[in-house]
Amino acid sequence: MKHILMGASLLALSAGAVSAGGIERSTQSVGVLFEKGKNYVELSYGRIRPSVDGVGVITGQDTGGVARNHYLPGFAYKHEFNDKLSMALMYDHFYGANIEYPTSGALEFAGTHVNVQSEGYTALLRYKFDENWSVHGGVRLSDASAVIGLNGLAYGPASGYLAHFANDWAMGYSLGAAYEKPEIALRVALTYQSKVTHKFDTTEQGFGETATGTTEVDTPEAVTLDFQTGVAPDWLVFGSVRWVHWTQFQIDPALFTAATGGGLVNLNNSTSYTLGVGHKFTDAWSGSAFLMYEGGGGDDKLVSPLAPTRGYKGIGLAAVYTHENVKVTGAVRYLWLGDADAQTAGVARANFTDNHAVAAGVRVGITF
Repeated sequence: MKHILMGASLLALSAGAVSAGGIERSTQSVGVLFEKGKNYVELSYGRIRPSVDGVGVITGQDTGGVARNHYLPGFAYKHEFNDKLSMALMYDHFYGANIEYPTSGALEFAGTHVNVQSEGYTALLRYKFDENWSVHGGVRLSDASAVIGLNGLAYGPASGYLAHFANDWAMGYSLGAAYEKPEIALRVALTYQSKVTHKFDTTEQGFGETATGTTEVDTPEAVTLDFQTGVAPDWLVFGSVRWVHWTQFQIDPALFTAATGGGLVNLNNSTSYTLGVGHKFTDAWSGSAFLMYEGGGGDDKLVSPLAPTRGYKGIGLAAVYTHENVKVTGAVRYLWLGDADAQTAGVARANFTDNHAVAAGVRVGITF
């Protein structure tokens, strides 16, 4: 019985990039560790086109589109030292945000903006005890910076506040284990990713003052369960469950916190799900379809204006073309973003409904 092994190559293109209002850009998949061959290298590129707008509660004005396109380059390399030990090096964007309320839009938030840049570097080792059981782990380096500006009627005396968070490097780790049964294309992998603590040199302007200091920000820990199994000749079921501890992610610069009694961002923990089916049509072509879901964190629809959506539902399609030692994977997704109410001081200031995002990506992998 012959099954197609393609779950790992599709999962990384089918999840992430829309979690918690678009802040998580990558799930930091460990799938490259399970690619076949002594050496394997891949390049990937993705693009997310969100369409997010709302209506001011007081003014009734449209906010205009507030979410900007973003791009997801990636690189990965795997090397097998022997039949037991292998390693992988990866580059991608861990987190990011690009929200900008047009100055011509609803006066509640007109001119508010946030830009978060993050690049991630991961080094992993995998040790196989036998053909079934293995463990993996390593270090994760994060390079991040941010600019946040608050404007509009909803912010009251905080309107005009601006904060610059200078570039900072920080380190975390990843640990996991996997079980495989190659004869039925079964693989289950559980991976824990630690939080990463950044200490940003911060410059704040607002409330009639300019202040400098250090702001400590934790990007959250996460747990991911990836799985795939053959269910019939040339048919595969795959999926993932990912939990992210978003309540660890707080941005509390000193001047803003002292003036308002609260921080800039407050997010709910999230659990996201992916489930799909893949089929091998020929030796060269295979494809898959998959569903995605992330809840909105309970009945409370109040969210930060800097992340004005709440969970998602999505559908995606992917195709894989294989020729000798080269594999090309392409995927496209459509996501219905959850309705949310952007708030300040616990009061809804703008309603965001019926928003969506379109994502597409391509990956080229070479075994040698």
